[in-house]
Amino acid sequence: MAPNSLANRHANMEPAKHHMINRAAAAVSALASVVKDDTKPVNRHSESEVVAHWPNGSKFHASLPKISEVETSLPFDDKATESNAKDGNECSPKETVQPSPARAPLSKESKDARKALATIYEKVLVVDDVKSARRVVQLLTTKYRNFIHACDTEVANIDVKQETPVGHGKVTCFSIYSGTSGAEADFGNGKTCIWVDVLDGGRDVLMEFAPFFEDPSIRKVWHNYSFDSHVIENYGIKVSGFHADTMHLARLWDSSRRTDGGYSLEGLTNDHRVMGVVPKELQKIGKRSMKTIFGRKKIKKDGSEGKITAIEPVEILQREDRELWICYSSLDSMSTLRLYESLKSKLERKPWTFDGVPRGSMYDFYEEYWRPFGAILVKMETAGMLVDRAYLSQIEKVAVAQRKLAADKFRKWASKYCPDAKYMNVNSDTQIRQLFFGGIENRCKPGEFLPKSKAIKVPNDETAVAEVKKIPKYRTIELFSIVEDLQTEILTASGWPSVSGDALRNLAGKVPSDLVYTTDDVNDDECGSDSEISDRDLEDTSYGTAYEAFGGGKKGKEACHAIAALCEICSIDSLISNFILPLQGNHISCKEGRIHCSLNINTETGRLSARTPNLQNQPALEKDRYKIRQAFVAAPGNTLIVADYGQLELRILAHLANCKSMLDAFKAGGDFHSRTAMNMYQHIREAVEEEKVILEWHPQPGQEKPPVPLLKDAFGAERRKAKMLNFSIAYGKTAHGLARDWKVSVKEAKDTLKLWYSDRKEVLAWQMKQKELAQEKCEVYTLLGRSRRFPNMAYATSGQRGHIERAAINAPVQGSAADVAMCAMLEIDRNTRLKELGWTLLLQVHDEVILEGPEESAELAKSIVVECMSKPFYGTNILNVDLAVDAKCAQNWYAAK
Repeated sequence: MAPNSLANRHANMEPAKHHMINRAAAAVSALASVVKDDTKPVNRHSESEVVAHWPNGSKFHASLPKISEVETSLPFDDKATESNAKDGNECSPKETVQPSPARAPLSKESKDARKALATIYEKVLVVDDVKSARRVVQLLTTKYRNFIHACDTEVANIDVKQETPVGHGKVTCFSIYSGTSGAEADFGNGKTCIWVDVLDGGRDVLMEFAPFFEDPSIRKVWHNYSFDSHVIENYGIKVSGFHADTMHLARLWDSSRRTDGGYSLEGLTNDHRVMGVVPKELQKIGKRSMKTIFGRKKIKKDGSEGKITAIEPVEILQREDRELWICYSSLDSMSTLRLYESLKSKLERKPWTFDGVPRGSMYDFYEEYWRPFGAILVKMETAGMLVDRAYLSQIEKVAVAQRKLAADKFRKWASKYCPDAKYMNVNSDTQIRQLFFGGIENRCKPGEFLPKSKAIKVPNDETAVAEVKKIPKYRTIELFSIVEDLQTEILTASGWPSVSGDALRNLAGKVPSDLVYTTDDVNDDECGSDSEISDRDLEDTSYGTAYEAFGGGKKGKEACHAIAALCEICSIDSLISNFILPLQGNHISCKEGRIHCSLNINTETGRLSARTPNLQNQPALEKDRYKIRQAFVAAPGNTLIVADYGQLELRILAHLANCKSMLDAFKAGGDFHSRTAMNMYQHIREAVEEEKVILEWHPQPGQEKPPVPLLKDAFGAERRKAKMLNFSIAYGKTAHGLARDWKVSVKEAKDTLKLWYSDRKEVLAWQMKQKELAQEKCEVYTLLGRSRRFPNMAYATSGQRGHIERAAINAPVQGSAADVAMCAMLEIDRNTRLKELGWTLLLQVHDEVILEGPEESAELAKSIVVECMSKPFYGTNILNVDLAVDAKCAQNWYAAK
């Protein structure tokens, strides 16, 4: 059939009539009995007719109902759109599937896209049996072995937003597009792209490609290499020959596309800034999402078109919209190769400067650093970390109990003012806002007020009593404002007072947790005294704005304690939903109980991010109330090494600014923040010189306390300010930001900043240079030469300009820290002795790396890891300051901290 007629047929297809699936399955079963494995699979040529091949090559036609209408609503972001079908969507002969609602006709955009896409069908060689697979693999591994091969998979039975591809997902098909120096491979009759049917061709067809995928000398490029390699390796094929990931190349070229086109294959290949000159055969096609090509709006009951777009599962699309699906999935590999060629060309023209010294092009940087780093990340994802689920189950019970205690405390307190508050949902922003801010005027819309009182329907949790046969499922409660003029500075985007965790903490202040979990702050019969609350005020207790709003004294303290309980609920819910429950699930782990999170270079600074689960977002050690890190354990006979850089960002800043004061302080060692305070404040310096205080103390046998107070104890307030300044200045924080953090005037914050800069003028000069770079070149650079781009400041508002200037200071520091951590991981991975000892790199979180290996070689391995991290640049340290590394061995992550 000519391409145009094929395109028109695809553009005008209408849904077939709905039928029961058992009838369809019976017909397919009958056909399967006469079709051998090495013949073409059932191929749909019309909506009601199947053409199959007898072994002698002749055809027979059979009328079959259309097996579809099993509706699946999918997210539409590249891999997610291609791989979200679940096991439940696969139909078996015994099932009866209800027909899905009617679908709206294809939109004009969809028809045009389908028509354009169908034109590439004649360029695709379909491989659906072992014999043709062997012929193609022979060409790939001989005649075309020196070509660049772009590969892409389509996967079913996986929810990529929830599940790891390690051990999950089923490859339904894959495509390979090969080219070199402007030429493309020819597989006969003008076929330039290979499309391999695994769904109906079978596992044996995929396994025929093992020699191609496993050959390290055959160069392969991917878009999101991590995902594709894992799903292929699930079949026992060890993918090798990784040459490039176009997602990483795109981020190296421009790390700021997150809000400007993104990094999806569709977003990149349809952007003329990225692609430049597009080959003629792809100019009119363009990568389009599954939503555009295959999605249809559902029809509402009244016959009108709905807003929800639904897509059939991948298996159904591959069988029932076969030709167009072949075109769609083949275009992925074709687009990936063209994207690779374009990005490579751009990076080859971009100079690479390493710590101020020219080193070649940014593509040279990619080959030396990011290509091997991308391969390391995939190995780390495959290795995963072992999790103690029994321990997680125990802390889940503790967390749930503490959450209930905190919720009961808040409801009991609130119900003293508003009786129905004992039935409220403590997770509802609407209900909490009604209690605290009922009657308040909207800051953005003058004249619009929250109601003073509001009726709200909530679930009825009361159990039935004997004389009541049935209780209502819901009850209506009335919530009204329980306080007047409660002050808050944090607002939502719509202008109402925020009740976020930060906003609630401002209301409550700093309240010790033992007061939060005390169910009775004040006995009901105590009327004239402040009871035990006053006796339990601790040094670190400082009440928030709710204290005065509720009248101070006993009532003010009770209010702050109750609101602190709300904050506890937010914190506990976050830990339960982000860690305690997900880490017990099968969707992020494999049979051996190891979790396999996805590690990505997808931040603007180059720092790693993690998802499913987000292990980068572990609670700070002092806030890890349930010791979640204790759930990450070594396998029997093994131990973990946890190695962490000390004050890496500050050491990077000292090097980049070449700041003598900072470099001297690091060289002297000890408490860096105490030294900063000493250099900022004259009275502290005098106290040190007169030996009234000391910076550090290293006790000797028999000594129980220092001869004079430590600086951090005698001048704790000044040291805390110095510590905050050390990190805040590295992040580009201004006097206005510090004034908000410290709750002081802008003038006082400016005066404190002047004290810090008085001894570190080089840092101020370096920061001014970064701002000039952002203004003149619209980008700044890391230690290794990666850049972060910014919008042109000439067209920026004052607010945007301030954000760009802060980012221009922060990006080189954070980005250089990411560079150092990456080089350390590469150094560890290259170390042959660690490999011989059996040690594996598992995870990198911020400035920390985790390895696992045999217990008997732990101390030796630890010393090697420290050496690699302290000298991460091919066995040397190019910085003007030492890199401090602290490392420990333990059976679990928490014990090694």
